[in-house]
Amino acid sequence: MSLESRIYSAAISMFGAGIKLVGLRNRKAGLLSSGQRDIWNRLENRFSDNDRIIWIHAASLGEFEQGRPLIEMIKKERPEYKVLLTFFSPSGYEVRKNYDLADCVCYLPLDTPDNVRRFLDMAKPEMAIFIKYEFWRNFLSQLWHRSIPTYLISAVFRPDQLFFKSSGKWYAKWLEWYKYIFLQDQKSQELLAKVGIRNTAVYGDTRFDRVSDIRAKRKDIPVLEIFTRHSDPNHSPVMMAGSSWPEDEAIYSGWINSHPDIKLVIAPHEFNNHRLASLKKLFRNEAVLMSETDKNPGLIKNARVMIIDCFGLLSSAYAYCDIAYVGGAFGSGLHNINEPAVYDIPVIFGPNNNKFIEAQEMANAGGAFPIHGKDDFKRIADALFYNNSLRKEKGINAGNYIRSKTGATEKIFKKIFYQ
Repeated sequence: MSLESRIYSAAISMFGAGIKLVGLRNRKAGLLSSGQRDIWNRLENRFSDNDRIIWIHAASLGEFEQGRPLIEMIKKERPEYKVLLTFFSPSGYEVRKNYDLADCVCYLPLDTPDNVRRFLDMAKPEMAIFIKYEFWRNFLSQLWHRSIPTYLISAVFRPDQLFFKSSGKWYAKWLEWYKYIFLQDQKSQELLAKVGIRNTAVYGDTRFDRVSDIRAKRKDIPVLEIFTRHSDPNHSPVMMAGSSWPEDEAIYSGWINSHPDIKLVIAPHEFNNHRLASLKKLFRNEAVLMSETDKNPGLIKNARVMIIDCFGLLSSAYAYCDIAYVGGAFGSGLHNINEPAVYDIPVIFGPNNNKFIEAQEMANAGGAFPIHGKDDFKRIADALFYNNSLRKEKGINAGNYIRSKTGATEKIFKKIFYQ
């Protein structure tokens, strides 16, 4: 074992020990720690020697949604394969641990040599597919040494990543262990070529296929239809704030409060009783929780803000709004802007969007509006909410952008299985 490998593996072991310690007082770390212990029980006797296994790995829930169209296509077109689905983050695993198209779902073991050998000996995958990123040295090396073809799909690379720094040549070498890297854009391919990685092709992003499928199968939400009156051509304009954080509410809440003719549907990214109470107070008690309307539908009549206090409705809820504000980009990073855009509505979001190709492309296509603060939001909201033709034009631009990007899943599938 090389010095590099020993140092890397020691760091992974230290990380695992830290997770156990932090897990004693942190719920998310605790879930990860207990999930790591449960991996081997979930794998034990799950597959027979005759099973043909495809291992698909997603870091978290967002990457799962990105890879979901490919999983669905594999199960439909190649039913002889069984799917082993792994997650690294509890936010993915805890939501999708019972995903019905996977034959086994578990956490990814920590990337130590012993864990890797044990996992691959038990799973015996015929191929491995990683979604967007995840560069685990020992897994990639061992897959390569076992001649198990390994793919990276919907990947995107940026100049500031370690691969492209003089100190990161050892890191870039890991990418040679992928049989093929399916990229979102040409810039990523050019970056990889500069460090000698040429097992690549630009095939696009499978997330566009996913949101198109979501639109086709979207859920009806009767309470939102009553609240927004969206089917009525004369309904009051509605803004949907999806995956909203307190930093986002600081941007748009003042404008919403000063425009009583505008309705708001807000889906906070995370919530508890304290967070929900704070939101109701922020919007001057003109807000109602969706759960409250189940017992008392009359609350809808006098409400101007509805708070979605359950999970699983956001992607369908966008269908009931006229403008979307997508949160996260005044904090750690932008959430999914493709989900609202697929419904032909313009999208507003914050400045921390440089890691998201679609943010720049949708803005350039005239369907999205990056902002830097309250003044930007006010200027754009004033223009879009009070000019119906402009709002519809920008919404069509957003939808056309999504439609121009579909098809990556089928191309990736054919390349993996038939070429």
